[in-house]
Amino acid sequence: MELYDYPPMLFIERPLALDAPGWIWEIKLDGWRLTAKFGDGKCQLRTRGGANATRWFPEVSQSLARVQGGPYVTDGEVCVFDERGRSDFDRLQHRGLRRRWVDGGDPVGYAVFDLMVHRGIDVTRRTLMQRKALLAELLDPCPDNVLAIGHFEEDIPRVFNNAVLSLKLEGLVAKRADSIYVPGTRSADWIKVKRKGAVPA
Repeated sequence: MELYDYPPMLFIERPLALDAPGWIWEIKLDGWRLTAKFGDGKCQLRTRGGANATRWFPEVSQSLARVQGGPYVTDGEVCVFDERGRSDFDRLQHRGLRRRWVDGGDPVGYAVFDLMVHRGIDVTRRTLMQRKALLAELLDPCPDNVLAIGHFEEDIPRVFNNAVLSLKLEGLVAKRADSIYVPGTRSADWIKVKRKGAVPA
C-alpha cells in the first residue's frame, strides 16, 4: 500500500438547499490539502499534487508517527488557525512556502475529516458515516497538532448564519452521508456551498 494510491477525493461547487435530506455538513477550511499515512513510529504527508510534505510540517508528522497500530491513511487540510479558530490562508502560505519549521513561524494543525485505510484495511468502500465513526475512534484522544473535524446533520441554516456569515468563513462542504470515498475523483457527492462574496483561498 502506497500513499500515492490514495490521492484526495475532490468536491464540486454548486447550489444546494441547506435542508436537503441525506447530507452532512462541515465547515470549509482554507488550508492545504494533505493525505497522511502513519502509525507505529512512521508518518508520511503528501500534498494534493503528490509532493512529499513530511518535513514541511514536522509538528504534524512527528505527532502522527506516535500513533500506535496502523497503518492508517487519512484525508484533511493543514491550516494555521487564528485566535478565533478560523483558518488563515495567508499565514499558512507564509509558513508553508518555507518547506520547513522556522523559529517564530506559525504552528499548523492538521484538520482531519476522512479515513481511507484503517489498520491496514482499505475502508474507502464503506459509507462516509462508517468511516467517520472509525476516524472518531482513532483520534480519541487527538494527537497534538491534530484536529478531528466534526459535522452537522440538522439546523444547517442556523449554522450557516451563526458560523459562516458571522465569522466570514468561506462556506460549508456538504457530503452525502452514504457516499463512498473514490480517490482522485471530483465527485458530486461532495459539494462546496460558498458564502456570497467569499474570496477563495
